[in-house]
Amino acid sequence: MSREAYMRIGILSDTHDCLEMVDAAVKQLNGERVDLVLHAGDYVSPFVIPPRLANLQSPMIGVLGNNDGDHRLLSARFAEHDRLSLRGGTFAAVTAGGMTMGLLHGDDRELLQALIGRKAFDVVVHGHTHQAQVRTLCGTLVVNPGEACGYLTGRPTVAVLDTGTRNVELLSL
Repeated sequence: MSREAYMRIGILSDTHDCLEMVDAAVKQLNGERVDLVLHAGDYVSPFVIPPRLANLQSPMIGVLGNNDGDHRLLSARFAEHDRLSLRGGTFAAVTAGGMTMGLLHGDDRELLQALIGRKAFDVVVHGHTHQAQVRTLCGTLVVNPGEACGYLTGRPTVAVLDTGTRNVELLSL
């Protein structure tokens, strides 16, 4: 794989309408010059999309979480922006930077474990627990960026994945 195929991918989850932290996450990810952002759900309300997440300089792919309210309006808000994509409802398969990634919120524990255990993806990205964690299970890189909102842990975080090195950096906001 050529070096040009590698990417820096920003990862966030559990923004939970905390506009101040959404703005901080967008600023951090823009500063990191990521090529793509993955959002593992729990935006909560559609007003977090415009103008907050729409300020990302890179494309963003997201899925829904268990606390997301008006799914139809969230989808409509995503569709208003060329760089934002709400894919597959609660699950998306993403290929980027030479890697295959499964993106889900993670509240369906059995699905999360099956995706990891079956080695169907190079990376599985999830949220839901609000606990930042990077680990390798069954040969699959598993990334939970923690909570962007900071509500439960008091430590708002995002992550950046370098697909060339498979290194994940957890960043405090």
